[in-house]
Amino acid sequence: MTVIEPAQRVAEPPRQEPPPRKPRPQDGSGGVAPALGSGLTLAMAAAAGIAVANIYYNQPMLGIIERDFGASTLTGMIPTATQLGYALGLFLLVPIGDLTDRRRLIAGQFVLLALALIAVAVAPTAGLVVIASLALGACATVAQQIVPFAAALAEPARRGKVIGLVMAGLLCGILLSRTVAGFVASHSGWREMFWVSAPFALAAAVVMAWLLPRNTPHLPISYGQALASLLSLWRAQPQLRRATLVQAALFGSFSVFWTVLALHLQEPRFGLGAGAAGLFGLVGVVGVLAAPIAGRIADRSGPEPVIAIGAALALASWALFGLWGSIPGMVLGVIVLDFGLQAALISNQHIVYALVPEARSRLNTVFMTGMFIGGSLGSAGAAFAWSHGGWVAVSSYGAALAALALLLEVTARAARR
Repeated sequence: MTVIEPAQRVAEPPRQEPPPRKPRPQDGSGGVAPALGSGLTLAMAAAAGIAVANIYYNQPMLGIIERDFGASTLTGMIPTATQLGYALGLFLLVPIGDLTDRRRLIAGQFVLLALALIAVAVAPTAGLVVIASLALGACATVAQQIVPFAAALAEPARRGKVIGLVMAGLLCGILLSRTVAGFVASHSGWREMFWVSAPFALAAAVVMAWLLPRNTPHLPISYGQALASLLSLWRAQPQLRRATLVQAALFGSFSVFWTVLALHLQEPRFGLGAGAAGLFGLVGVVGVLAAPIAGRIADRSGPEPVIAIGAALALASWALFGLWGSIPGMVLGVIVLDFGLQAALISNQHIVYALVPEARSRLNTVFMTGMFIGGSLGSAGAAFAWSHGGWVAVSSYGAALAALALLLEVTARAARR
């Protein structure tokens, strides 16, 4: 009898499991944030630069404003009022980003900024310019709404790069604002500078409303609770304290140089005017290249080494300022100083924004407020050092602040180890 063997089954190939999807970044409210493309990143960078530039326009135009209104103590208060408004906006407006839709908040704040610019442009007296400048400074903090929103939308592996690109736009706005304002005011008048800026603010409002995704409220807390939580965040987050203190010292060192630069260039050995000081802003733009580079390095190797390198570069810049007393030495020193400051800033923000995702706006409030306090102390100390010891005392003070930042960072790293 013939036995028929059953047909052998053909072995099926093993099923290929689809590769696991990378988790999408959280928007801070428990939802999934949409992907942040290069186009939106660049648009946010441009908007941040447009916003922050407004607080520096009045500085190179102050002499022209004084000629318009006559000698008045109120005219000299215009830059102070703008900076004070920015500080108030950091404390009172930026925390709202954790409580409401950031897209609507950013677009609305740009509209208010445009109205404040128009108010400055039409103000008939110096006193009203001061009041309008206070409002302008507060509304210009919309730039500090954009930065944490970009950090929230970015994938964790690209967060440093995204922050770096957005901050590069913001820093370009700071450095180029004085040059642009001086040119416009010299050829058209100081009011025209604010008239020109208002349409840019409105355009930024339209673009941000069109491109930004919706962002639901992060936590069901009141505005008062949000403000009260700022102190709690400071106490509970040692990394926030360390990053804020380090960046405050570095920004103070940065402010030392820019506070006395025009006075230093007017000395007989240079004989240069305010226009030459404005051109140093163009040189400083080279240092802005550090922002995206530092962000990429922080993504790959961690932000802590970049912070230490940035502080060391800031300290080296003051060696150039103090030992190489010439224009080429100052040009090279400006590039090194800006490069070091921006590298440390991006890396510190990389750390801060990762601490409490649902509180990024409030973390930014604490961090930036501390940083601007450091800048104010740097400017005040620079004026004192200049009047009592000239450029040597100024260089020593700036170097001491940079050395303090480096010491704080190195000490913190040693403690973690």
